[in-house]
Amino acid sequence: MAKNALVSEEFAKNFATEKATPYEAWVRGEGLDIIGAHYIQNLHTVALKPWPRRGGAGVYINHEASRTSNDCYVCEIPPGKQLEPQRQLFEEMIYVLDGRGSTTVWNEAGKRVTFEWQAGALFAIPLNTWHQHFNGSGQKPARYVAVTNAPMVINLYESPEFVFGTAFDFPSRFAGEPDYFSKKAEQKGLLLDTNFVADAIALTLISAKERGAGGGHIRFRLANGSMNSHISQFPVGTYKKAHAHGPGAHVIILSGEGYSLMWPEGDKPRRYDWQEGSMVVPPNMWYHQHFNTGATPARYMAFKHEVVSIRNAQGVPKAWISKRVGGDQIDYADEDRSIREGFAEELKKRNIPTNMEEAYQAELADLPPLPGQES
Repeated sequence: MAKNALVSEEFAKNFATEKATPYEAWVRGEGLDIIGAHYIQNLHTVALKPWPRRGGAGVYINHEASRTSNDCYVCEIPPGKQLEPQRQLFEEMIYVLDGRGSTTVWNEAGKRVTFEWQAGALFAIPLNTWHQHFNGSGQKPARYVAVTNAPMVINLYESPEFVFGTAFDFPSRFAGEPDYFSKKAEQKGLLLDTNFVADAIALTLISAKERGAGGGHIRFRLANGSMNSHISQFPVGTYKKAHAHGPGAHVIILSGEGYSLMWPEGDKPRRYDWQEGSMVVPPNMWYHQHFNTGATPARYMAFKHEVVSIRNAQGVPKAWISKRVGGDQIDYADEDRSIREGFAEELKKRNIPTNMEEAYQAELADLPPLPGQES
């Protein structure tokens, strides 16, 4: 049975002064709330507060390890308006939830690039570049979700004036290239080398059989940043293999409907239902598993920090490697029987046929032997 590691209040008081951070003080100073959660039912409708400094509205979302890795915020641009220009010494990845508009990015050298976006677009802000977002509609607001590594940067320097006010260009991140945010892309293994995805929902993926159930996958390292992201999709009547990794993977549902199970090792799984616009953030080293119960393929995107990826000596994320050989992924053959039985029941309620038998059988061909059964 998993333990919650709680201690007495008297003991906990010894560490009370270490709980608050300069980052949290900065967010409060912006006049915004911080939602402490690993599940948001709908990013399209999550409540926002006016954000005077930016000229829009927003809310911050923190997971249990945000103080040392990454955070998330949702921002809305009023109809016919724009946000105030900003630059910052932390990285930021953006997914457009609603609306259409444009963004202008420029550096201290005066090189300026403008590109247009609409719902479904994915891009990142190059490190410490000036940028400004514009709503292209005079009738409807535009809303986006962003993941940044602001917590560690603001906590490190303890000076918002320095973080947001330092005049320095990083040419390796952005040198004013006119085609920087064009649709050009080059495939390098599972990595798509690009700085702009016009429509993440329709983007073509490549096979990733290691994750199970005939899924597709693509990875990004936008704006040459240290954070990264990926998109995964899995067919009707299927589910992904359970796996665990470090904290801070913000899983945003792009299409489809279903549910996720998340649990610390030794505990019972907890269920979170989702549809387009939901977000789940698995806690550090919790196993999690995604199930498609809808009538169409399910697609999600994960915004992450490198701290998520616990890798083997070859650089492969252990979340892609079977627990049978020392990885952090549970093979279908080793999952609790209630997992597949529960999924079958959910499909039956919806009159959707299961497509898992082929996946179960396909796994057996490459399944490593259990420890102690090696030949």
